[in-house]
Amino acid sequence: MKAIALIPGTTTVHLVERPEPMITAPDEIKVRILRVGICGTDREEAAGGRALAPASQTELIIGHEMLGQVIEIGQAVTRVKPGDHVVFTVRRGCTKCLPCRMNRSDMCLTGEYQERGIWGLDGYQTEYVVDKEQYIVRLPPELASVGVLTEPLSVAEKAIDEAVHLQTTRLPDAAAHPDWLYGRRCLVAGLGPIGLLAAVVLRLRGAEVFGLDIVDEASTRPQWLIQIGGSYIDGRQVSPEKVDQAIGPMELIFEATGVASLAFNLLDALAPNGVYVLTGIPGGDRPLQISGAELIRRLVLNNQVMVGSVNASRDHFQMAVDDLAQARLRWGDLVERLITHRYPYSDLATALMQHPSDEIKTVIEWTTR
Repeated sequence: MKAIALIPGTTTVHLVERPEPMITAPDEIKVRILRVGICGTDREEAAGGRALAPASQTELIIGHEMLGQVIEIGQAVTRVKPGDHVVFTVRRGCTKCLPCRMNRSDMCLTGEYQERGIWGLDGYQTEYVVDKEQYIVRLPPELASVGVLTEPLSVAEKAIDEAVHLQTTRLPDAAAHPDWLYGRRCLVAGLGPIGLLAAVVLRLRGAEVFGLDIVDEASTRPQWLIQIGGSYIDGRQVSPEKVDQAIGPMELIFEATGVASLAFNLLDALAPNGVYVLTGIPGGDRPLQISGAELIRRLVLNNQVMVGSVNASRDHFQMAVDDLAQARLRWGDLVERLITHRYPYSDLATALMQHPSDEIKTVIEWTTR
């Protein structure tokens, strides 16, 4: 079968032939890959960044945002059947710590996890994959056109879910609200795919959503946000430390930029008792000067919470599927317009290297069915 492989630590990405995987255990599922999303992680890998080939191999099949269709199941499988549209999760646990043994490898304590298409395990940019039932999530057939968004949406789901759990646990008035997010002022910083998908989750829960980026309001991403009921803030006109003065404080901030200086500057916009969740991972090693004493005073005196979140559990993937279905009901084909660019697998180089200004999500098509 065909697959797209990378030599980790290099910029060598090419089409290869690999043996087609077969089911060898009763809890395994064989899936035909339909399409795979491209994200910043894939582009970082292709530029020679963080990646690890499986043990005893020199190449890594990349890709972790997948959608596929079941073609064969082991005799013990009960969750899916042939013909079902599905996604597999990304991370595989260390098997040593309690979270991993609970199928919560997103909270691994040892750091010895593996990730398909990223770290130590082949990914999904290939024709067929086999994996275990515990890592699969079924999608209804009406989500076939947007199901490839499940993985990036799961990242937003986990981050927001953690923030809400923290707030409903620690705030004395939380029980007065059936959904803590309803009517809350929320800021999403960075309107890439994860930022826009976070806005979807927040709008579905009734939040008032503001999106911050540094592109023209008339461009693709701000306009998409506006069409789901969000408001756009141009960071070139309203600097991060002035957001509070310009539009008022935010009860939740969702950071998806990966820019460390911006992340700290936005703390000025966080309301008393607010929660700030970080999902962006800054690159480089440039030092950052911040007023540590002022930062600590602000967090302590205002009862604020700052929390990081990465990866997602199978439950968050299921939440993503449920919210994709709700988003389709509410906004129709607008959800599909998050996928702005599609390329055949033979044109992966273009998908990885080009980054058009109107891009939201790029996907690789492995089959037209």
